[in-house]
Amino acid sequence: MLPGPRGQSEAPVVKPYRWLALYYDELFSSFRLPIDAARKCLLRKVLPRVETACDIACGTGSTALDLASRGIVMYAVDRSQQMCRLTREKARSSGAPIRVFQADMRSFRLPGPVDLVTCEADALNHVPHKADLRKVAKAAARALRPGGFFYFDVNNSLGFARYWSGTVWLEIRDAVIVMRNGHNRTASRAWSDVEWFIRDQSCWRRHHERIEEVCWTQDEIRRALEDAGFDQINAWDATPFFRSNPLIEPGCRSIYLARKGKALLPGPLQIQLSQSTVI
Repeated sequence: MLPGPRGQSEAPVVKPYRWLALYYDELFSSFRLPIDAARKCLLRKVLPRVETACDIACGTGSTALDLASRGIVMYAVDRSQQMCRLTREKARSSGAPIRVFQADMRSFRLPGPVDLVTCEADALNHVPHKADLRKVAKAAARALRPGGFFYFDVNNSLGFARYWSGTVWLEIRDAVIVMRNGHNRTASRAWSDVEWFIRDQSCWRRHHERIEEVCWTQDEIRRALEDAGFDQINAWDATPFFRSNPLIEPGCRSIYLARKGKALLPGPLQIQLSQSTVI
């Protein structure tokens, strides 16, 4: 048994999601196809050379399971106890040898260096403060061996304006969810006050959960990555992968791939995609 990462004992600023974890796959199943498609396309030259990887803010473990199915030795990290439990259950059910650690993506440490760190489904936006981006970038760089890659996607300010507003009502398995969304563009922050009505036999029990996100400009992300030691940074607009979602238009979401130090691939990494921007 390998030791777990240090840093788990830090008191989280925002309480980890509990009810969201239980219904996460049902609520966000429509996002898996575009997220998986983006990873397959943008990492097609990287993944064949990846032997070890870590998915931070792993959620219920979907990305970790996909990478493990390719023969990659996987770590999965999440601050939420519920998310870690669900990832372990999926790993046991599939037989995937994924090592799951409950830790903060701003301070996690792994037993050994990895070739790739991923952070998908705008999980990076969920840090409490804008300044935390630098902490995550440094933690990811510390986890990577020279030439390793940090791959992540984020919501941008335009995305906050497009789909973090108004009230949404959802009905799924034994639950009714009311999400009251809002955003403050000046503060680069969005939030959703979520009321859960969970069926408990003949009764319905009400629970409250608050979800928050912060965002950064492309320049802020580039500077944070460079300060953490990444020497090659590629960015793409995510819209081509979300064509079936009318709320996501150009500028709402971005995908990044940053390389640490010495190149893992021979020569500079070249990935071509329509509407891509190399920064």
